[in-house]
Amino acid sequence: MPHMVRWLLALTIIPFVTLPTLASEYTLGPDSLPQEGVPQGTVTEHTLSDSTVYPGTTRLYWVYVPAQYDGATPACVMVFQDGGSYVSRERDFRTPTVFDNLIHQGAMPVTIGIFINPGEFPAETEGQKPKRNRSVEYDTLSDKYARFLLEDILPAVGKDYHLTDEPDGRAIGGISSGGICAFTVAWERPDAFRKVISHVGSFTNIRGGHVYPALIRKSEKRPMRIYLQAGENDLDNAHGNWPLGNRQMDKALAYAGYDYKFVMGTEGHNAKHGGAILPEMLRWLWRDYPGVSAVDGAP
Repeated sequence: MPHMVRWLLALTIIPFVTLPTLASEYTLGPDSLPQEGVPQGTVTEHTLSDSTVYPGTTRLYWVYVPAQYDGATPACVMVFQDGGSYVSRERDFRTPTVFDNLIHQGAMPVTIGIFINPGEFPAETEGQKPKRNRSVEYDTLSDKYARFLLEDILPAVGKDYHLTDEPDGRAIGGISSGGICAFTVAWERPDAFRKVISHVGSFTNIRGGHVYPALIRKSEKRPMRIYLQAGENDLDNAHGNWPLGNRQMDKALAYAGYDYKFVMGTEGHNAKHGGAILPEMLRWLWRDYPGVSAVDGAP
């Protein structure tokens, strides 16, 4: 066989060599897995069907209470949008398990987690599907969702648990539209929430969210701490380009001098990377909160 033919055949074979998948870069570490000797918090499921801010909607939400909660000292609060994804101990985030481990280590304060699904309007007739209110709640740039938390959710949870009202003790996170929602809550109401986690946040023009980089540059700096995670292979569609939108947020936050961190991974619009680094994100977010003693690992 001529040398040139053999060389061309070799080139055609190379692309079929089995290569590691993107997902293999991101695996769950020990802080995302149950550990011997670490007490587990409890998770309870609830329904909210009497919202004053989003009347007519109904939704599920879950409340995580750490084993260390004693009711005497007000607990910190962390809210997650798309709560069903975050509250599961089997999916990518496994947030209750992460909370168990980090609270036990002293890497974050005693924190009650509130995991909220987006609202739905019940079907009007038999056979119809409920009307989802997710984009209206998450992608709208206003203080409405913040008011929903402050007027509907926190009072409901506060009936049973002693929650802090200090804004530095309140955090909020979410994925995709839930990520931009988390940012909007703290942006609109830094007097109530100051810590933000965004996983592959939709800082694109779904409902005007692409304007945030310009607003950040031209507005007075808010007392916020933000951790953004994004993926090189995220969405690119009529609403915008997700990696670009997050890079624009990165540059704007740096320009305006915010306390923030930005990590760009290789994944797409999913929770693989974000789930793998959630413990790191929470350690960074709570790193100097009173009583927190560990940053990079167990003491």
